[in-house]
Amino acid sequence: MKIGTEGHKPMEVLLCEDSPGDVRLTREAFHVANETVNLHVVADGVEAMAYLKSEHDRCPRPDLILLDLNMPRMGGREVLAYLKTDDHFKTIPVVILTTSASEADVEECYRLAANCYLKKPVELDDFERLVKSINDFWQAMAKLPQNDPLGAKLEQVSQKFSLMAHPR
Repeated sequence: MKIGTEGHKPMEVLLCEDSPGDVRLTREAFHVANETVNLHVVADGVEAMAYLKSEHDRCPRPDLILLDLNMPRMGGREVLAYLKTDDHFKTIPVVILTTSASEADVEECYRLAANCYLKKPVELDDFERLVKSINDFWQAMAKLPQNDPLGAKLEQVSQKFSLMAHPR
């Protein structure tokens, strides 16, 4: 599914980040890299779970999740573990975006099925380049699954009813 390009739906990104400064930087960097990105922000894992479970117009299913590890109430590791074991969420790509360079964190996140692990750069220019790279890869290069399981199910039901109404 192509997202965020002309004639296609905008890319829905869920940023799980508790630092207001990092949220602002990420928002600004995405705005420069791709104005069609809809960036939704939650400040901790509890808010992330509430967002994902309340899927509606104000909380659309994300095409990509950017997940910080060290957040209050529920950390990124717990969110990742839940997402990758739940059939409804496990196909959403999760990019770990954190300040931790700990090899133990890297190994644990990949063991929990993170799609990518990125250390946040300290310099502003490096951070902007990183966000541009995330955008370029996940939007232009990666093939993402269609993230509308309910819509796909409704389409199947609609096709069945159509066949029943107009038998061959």
